[in-house]
Amino acid sequence: MPGISRKALLTVASVALLATACTGQADTGATDDPDAETTITFWHGWSAPSEVEAIKANIGRFEKKHPNIKVKVVGNINDDKLNQALRAGGSNGPDVVSSFTTSNVGKFCSSGAFADLGPFIEKSKLDLDKIIPKPMLEYTQFEGTRCAMPLLGDAYGLYYNKDAFAAAGIDAPPRTWSEFAKVAEKLTEPKGDSYERLGFMPNYHGYETVVDHYMSQWDHAYFGRDGKSTVASDPAFAEMFRYQKKLVDDLGGFAKLEKYRNTFGDEWGAKHPFHTGQVAMQLDGEWRLGMAQDAGVKFEIGTAPMPVADDEADEYGKGFLSGTIMGIAPQSKKQNAAWELVKYMTTDTEAVVAFSNAIHNVPSTFEALKSPDLKADPGFRTFLDIAQHPESNTPPASVNGSTYQQTLQDFGYQYESGKAKDLKEGLARTAAQIDRDIEQAK
Repeated sequence: MPGISRKALLTVASVALLATACTGQADTGATDDPDAETTITFWHGWSAPSEVEAIKANIGRFEKKHPNIKVKVVGNINDDKLNQALRAGGSNGPDVVSSFTTSNVGKFCSSGAFADLGPFIEKSKLDLDKIIPKPMLEYTQFEGTRCAMPLLGDAYGLYYNKDAFAAAGIDAPPRTWSEFAKVAEKLTEPKGDSYERLGFMPNYHGYETVVDHYMSQWDHAYFGRDGKSTVASDPAFAEMFRYQKKLVDDLGGFAKLEKYRNTFGDEWGAKHPFHTGQVAMQLDGEWRLGMAQDAGVKFEIGTAPMPVADDEADEYGKGFLSGTIMGIAPQSKKQNAAWELVKYMTTDTEAVVAFSNAIHNVPSTFEALKSPDLKADPGFRTFLDIAQHPESNTPPASVNGSTYQQTLQDFGYQYESGKAKDLKEGLARTAAQIDRDIEQAK
């Protein structure tokens, strides 16, 4: 499920409509008999033929274990279509829903757009702390309400060109940000007002080099206990912004980097700049390995965790996590049967492993992560380790979804380009805007 973070930022408006349409917590006192003959409808967002086939195979396994429940599958459903269906209700809507937008779980849970799964989990006697890694549990609940379960995940790490490393005399991937800056400069080969090769594209408009992905490698907190934004008071944010800005300046400056960035091919195509050798290092999710191999890259690919802050070297190995979420439509009249599908696809080891093997995303349960049936070469295993690292993280859910992340990202664009020159004042202004937006959403 590549590009989740970008997709999350693009769906805020549609989910805002959903939040206003579905107010109050849904009634989860489901009365349908899950053992009765029934048909439920499952809406998902995958569209690639291999992904659709993987869903079909998993549904086939489910129906074999639950012969009384038939599943009607509807694919290529984005959040706009999901929004419309949940607003409309009725018998033609979905029973089971999924979304790639983890950053909107706060809206889904607080508005009742997704049903509260607490009663179903309790009835099934599931100890989720023993089943699912902590970060994935965190991004599928909001303020004590669990309205979603994680269905596979994405872990972000570092891809690097081993041939370029060897030619430059670099023996291993950098583990701290100061090491990373030196390696990025060493791998950079200027060519006039452009580059023969760039060590790393640091700009926030670069592929996946966004604020929340950078921040995952620093110990930080977006909010304090009072719920107020801490982006101006937590020193980690200022440290990250200063580091990224210096990296931009040291690698040629914002304008030169932007000019070079505009020569890059599509993020999801064969001409991605890492595939073509235009950049020697790339921050990306686990899916990039398969894409690079399919593109027929001419060099050996290395994978590693992203570096960490110099004074946090003991946390090396952590990374940014995200993933697909799965829940139950509150209007469904077949919620008990719907829960059987949700429970199967998100907690059954065979189902999770098979789905992971098919679409090359990270398994979302401990048992699946260590299953001998999991197909994991050394390059992919890097991301399995990141997913299980105790310090791996994702931005906390908010009542207004990813709005606060976008506000911080917007400031990042201003600061890296030199339009915003006072970092302290800019972060204070950003924090105040985040607080106003959240208060208004409440």
